[in-house]
Amino acid sequence: MITLFSCKNKQELPTVKEVNINNYLGEWYEIARLPNRFEKGLECVTATYSLNENGKIDVLNKGFSVKNKEEFKTAKGIAWIPDSKCPGRLKVSFFRPFSGKYYIIALDKEYKYALVGDPSRKYLWVLSRTKKLEDVVYSNLINIAKSQSFDVNKMILVNQDCN
Repeated sequence: MITLFSCKNKQELPTVKEVNINNYLGEWYEIARLPNRFEKGLECVTATYSLNENGKIDVLNKGFSVKNKEEFKTAKGIAWIPDSKCPGRLKVSFFRPFSGKYYIIALDKEYKYALVGDPSRKYLWVLSRTKKLEDVVYSNLINIAKSQSFDVNKMILVNQDCN
């Protein structure tokens, strides 16, 4: 089951109304994404979230180079929920003082998969706790993204078969 849109604003991207951050923590596999410059040429991409001492979330993104599977790229950042009334709307910063919007658009009730995007519709990720996602689940998430005006035809399926 997927929890859908609440915290709705006509100008913004609707997000899930409830997120248990402790359940969201841990490693997520990137199943698909819209193309972006900071992940260009990467596969086997993961995002790992952990709670730090001040209550913010440490973010570690990691991906292997398509050209050289021995070479990996990491990015460390910090995330937080600026408004407790909309816990699906996070801010994330990899280069302070700049931050981006990390909106959880759809989330499995057991935290097995998620759809995350940005209100600009330029960034979108399908995340899963496993390296593969059932086709029906993936299609459902893509349909949700499409209904929110994301250009899903540009989605890149991310290879997760790196040893």
